[in-house]
Amino acid sequence: MSAVEEKIAALGLKLPQVVPPLASYQPAVRSGAYVHTSGQLPMVDGALPATGKVGAEVSAEQAKELAATCALNALAAVKSVVGDLDRIQRVVKVVGFVASAPDFTGQPGVLNGASELLGEILGDKGVHARSAVGVAVLPLDSPVEVEIQVEIAE
Repeated sequence: MSAVEEKIAALGLKLPQVVPPLASYQPAVRSGAYVHTSGQLPMVDGALPATGKVGAEVSAEQAKELAATCALNALAAVKSVVGDLDRIQRVVKVVGFVASAPDFTGQPGVLNGASELLGEILGDKGVHARSAVGVAVLPLDSPVEVEIQVEIAE
């Protein structure tokens, strides 16, 4: 087991299987030293644990937990391309989308769930640039979607 996966286990988490694509795309692709993931939903065992808009049907706190699940799914997608998460040199960018009620403005706080988990797992390698975007709706009525870009060591 890689050191990164040991850290995930120490946090009481498990790296999931890669979430199968919902349409015509790959969960992650490598280009040179970088791996870009597709947007990852907070799928757990093939299902969304919650649906709806953040600030309405889903609380900001619950959405923050869902964003962490998205980040874990993104790491699984990275592993599917590079084989070993210990090869991550750094997380370069995180982009997160939050299906938001019209008056909800806490998107950055929701995306902290993904950012904080990546920092816990990867330490300084998990420090990244980020965008947090509020949107009207996401696939399958998911409250959150997260994609990451990582730099990989040769």
